[in-house]
Amino acid sequence: MNYEIKNNFIKAKIKSFGAELNSLQKNDNDLEYIWQGNKEFWNRHSPILFPIVGRLKNDSYFYKNQKYNMTQHGFARDKEFELVNQKEDFIEFRLKSDEKTFEIYPFSFELYLSYKLEFSKLIISYKVINKSDEKIFFSIGAHPAFNWGLIKNEKKENYFLEFDDIKQTKRYFLNDLGLVYKNEDLEIIENKMPLNEGLFKNDALVFNDLNIKNVSLKNTKNDNFIKVNFDNFPYLGIWSKPSGAPFICIEPWFGVADEKNSTQNLEDKKGIIILEKDEVFSCFYSIEV
Repeated sequence: MNYEIKNNFIKAKIKSFGAELNSLQKNDNDLEYIWQGNKEFWNRHSPILFPIVGRLKNDSYFYKNQKYNMTQHGFARDKEFELVNQKEDFIEFRLKSDEKTFEIYPFSFELYLSYKLEFSKLIISYKVINKSDEKIFFSIGAHPAFNWGLIKNEKKENYFLEFDDIKQTKRYFLNDLGLVYKNEDLEIIENKMPLNEGLFKNDALVFNDLNIKNVSLKNTKNDNFIKVNFDNFPYLGIWSKPSGAPFICIEPWFGVADEKNSTQNLEDKKGIIILEKDEVFSCFYSIEV
């Protein structure tokens, strides 16, 4: 099912499959901000990453001396979510653990994903409830893809990312297996990072810098913009495909891909969140247009 929420300024569409945002537009024009999916490049729009972010070493992990296999970004993005709450400008979905999830992730949980419109901003909230009799381990993250450019025939090179008072940070690199293997200092001049396809020839740009609280996608030719706000998310990914893909992803994460020398033990995983029995984890980010 595809649902729509709306206020006086903007409207959004969300599918129950993956509880995935697949459209965001202003009410007064038909400009689409969300990548519409294309099998030639990438057929998703804005998947949720749970219970891992990125790739596991050998696509597997160990918990209590048992090996489990899990593909990149986890399974939630490919599950049908249950609608639990809907208003004109708000919608909420839920995913519960089941026999299938226990085969690859041995924990009981409830995952809630909600969308709320406030003026020209869409607020996306995540909530994880531990339903196990012991602590659970997980990561969670966002993967929204935006049209690059927003208007037909715009040049990609006219676009840039704008940071808020960031001059220097570190970029972490992923190897051809999708594992973190090195980092280097990255200078950001006048808070701007020019964009071009070559930027992604070595996969995503990964940051681990709590000073980065928002990123805006802008261009030099008009006033169109997208601003992603994500206070307190420890990681950020910026990704596109260097093969001419007309989208760019701005991805706030609580978690990150395994490091090259990972032990593969889930308890030791970099960026892992630990939640005690009956505890609740919650976070949110927003997209402003």
